[in-house]
Amino acid sequence: MRTPLAVALASLMIAMPAMAQDQVVNVYNWSDYIAEDTIEKFTAETGIAVNYDVFDSNEIVEAKLLAGNSGYDVVVPSGFFLERQIAAGLFQPLDKGKLPNLSNMDPQIMEETAAHDPGNEHAVDYMWGTTGLGYNVAAVTERLGADADLATWDLLFDPQTVAKLADCGVAVLDAPAEVYAAALNYLGLDPNSESEEDLAAAEELLLSVRPHIRYFHSSQYIDDLGNGEICLAMGYSGDVFIAQAAAAEAGQGVEIAYTIPKEGALKWFDMFAIPADAPNVDNAHAFINFMLRPDIAAANTNYVYYASGNGAALELIDDEVKNDPAIYPPAEVAANLYPLNAHSPEYDELLTRSWTRVKTGQ
Repeated sequence: MRTPLAVALASLMIAMPAMAQDQVVNVYNWSDYIAEDTIEKFTAETGIAVNYDVFDSNEIVEAKLLAGNSGYDVVVPSGFFLERQIAAGLFQPLDKGKLPNLSNMDPQIMEETAAHDPGNEHAVDYMWGTTGLGYNVAAVTERLGADADLATWDLLFDPQTVAKLADCGVAVLDAPAEVYAAALNYLGLDPNSESEEDLAAAEELLLSVRPHIRYFHSSQYIDDLGNGEICLAMGYSGDVFIAQAAAAEAGQGVEIAYTIPKEGALKWFDMFAIPADAPNVDNAHAFINFMLRPDIAAANTNYVYYASGNGAALELIDDEVKNDPAIYPPAEVAANLYPLNAHSPEYDELLTRSWTRVKTGQ
């Protein structure tokens, strides 16, 4: 016969695996997008272990979520993907009572992200940035001339200009929605247009420069820019700054610069959200709340060079970061930035077909 103590110990032993299993959070975030010690700090403070996976395109995240049972508790899609994923029921509303650090958020950023998520009910901004051009200063000026205008999409979208850079390597994001938006904007068209005529015009432009593009990838360009393998990349602002820092640290004389082209560029928001079928919802809220703490948000921004949506973190962000106009654009530059809205499924199908033609050069 079991004694009460034995029964209690047996019950505890049965419960322990479940408790241990509960003390985990599964996070799916962009590559190169968090300070090196953030996860360690979170686990030390909360006792919650973090399974941390990375991706390099919104399309990958969406495919996993649509397939169901992804196993993730926190994902970080961009706002224009999040918008349609909310409509598809892929995310659950945030329990704001478990997110006291929401009070640290910048009201202006919250207003802008509400365009993707009305009332900010399902998501909160992690970081925001722009999609522009990163380039090897010496290689590009050698080919285009010391007086060349480097703050323009002509570097990528003008066939005669980009042809001069083909030999030193040109890379473009494997992100059709963003690439086509930039092409449409360059043509003086609405970057959010779903007109088939506008889509055809953008495709024609992209096909005209396709022979001079070495590859399409949404993360490879970081290392390649930094080590001199390529000289021009359409890329995300912070990724280019990571390449810049890596090049400077290597001391091989490779100087990398980032520009927000004068014609305008995409301003995007990457958002913390909890999938509808997340297995560890409380831990997901704990992780998001931790990431919204000013000191943690500032440390992440200082490490990855992306602007923070956390207003209270600003005073803790390094001066070289918060005073960099390419990270926190001044008003005159910000006026030329455009948002990207969710596309309709019908347009997405057309876009995917067009993008395949561009990538294959046919």
